[in-house]
Amino acid sequence: MISFNGYGQDDLEKAMATSGGKSEKVIATFKATKLINGHTNETLYKHELDFKVDHRFGDIAGSNGGIKKFFGLDNSTDVRIGFEYGVTDKLTIGLARAKGATAVQQLYEGSLKYRLLEQTVDDKVPLAVTLFGSNTIAAVEANKDDPTAATSYRNFGERMNWVAQIILARKFSSNLSFSLTPSYVHRNLTTFRDPNDLFAIGAGGRLKFTKRMALVVDYFLPFRNKADKEYVEAQRATKFYNPLGVGLEMETGGHVFHINFTNATAIQEMQFIPETTSSWLKGQYRWGFSISRRFSFDRKKAKSEGKE
Repeated sequence: MISFNGYGQDDLEKAMATSGGKSEKVIATFKATKLINGHTNETLYKHELDFKVDHRFGDIAGSNGGIKKFFGLDNSTDVRIGFEYGVTDKLTIGLARAKGATAVQQLYEGSLKYRLLEQTVDDKVPLAVTLFGSNTIAAVEANKDDPTAATSYRNFGERMNWVAQIILARKFSSNLSFSLTPSYVHRNLTTFRDPNDLFAIGAGGRLKFTKRMALVVDYFLPFRNKADKEYVEAQRATKFYNPLGVGLEMETGGHVFHINFTNATAIQEMQFIPETTSSWLKGQYRWGFSISRRFSFDRKKAKSEGKE
């Protein structure tokens, strides 16, 4: 179960009612900085620290799931522990450590997220635009026995992986928000004919159907050369699938809880976008959770709220 803190006014109609004809900014396009797998346009407030633990379990069904594996709860495909900090209301920096869901493991990530544009109520700015970038370093021991392996590192530079995203989001009403995320993934070292550079497009949405509940979905479509894809699949005796996540969001006071299901085994963008090999149709989907706790170091805000 995913736990996030919710902040501010989340009702677009209320924002419209108080705009007074001015270019009021639309707030709370989404309720959290991430949907299920992908990022949203949201950033942290200035001097706010977010501590988060993410977890992905094993297959719920299929040959590796079922009651013998307690529907995936006996297994863990990936775990991530991270901190994010709001340098300003628009700029968030992050540090994280993840287990990793492929042979490339022991991942250390540094990230930046910046709000470039914010949607306005009068549609003078029709979209919110947020930039996201990350650098992930694999600390796993190099495989010196197989020079074709994805972990046959010869130097430190080959351990680096990069992700760049442009998150385009729009809040159509208090009940409906949508995002598109053009993405670029660069891995300095890959196996033969597995591309170092990969482009993908992500899409996500939030549909609120009661006062406290909403459906959240995200999906990523990587663009691969067909011949190279078939070659790599044949060599690995597996197939690549597009990561799809579906979840139920529940608002309870100042917090938001998600129950999420996805076929992606990994949490980091540099792995789940190019390396998802699990299929929903084969029962290879799993449930996961994030536990999030936010702390505010804004003394002026704390005093105004009577917390000092």
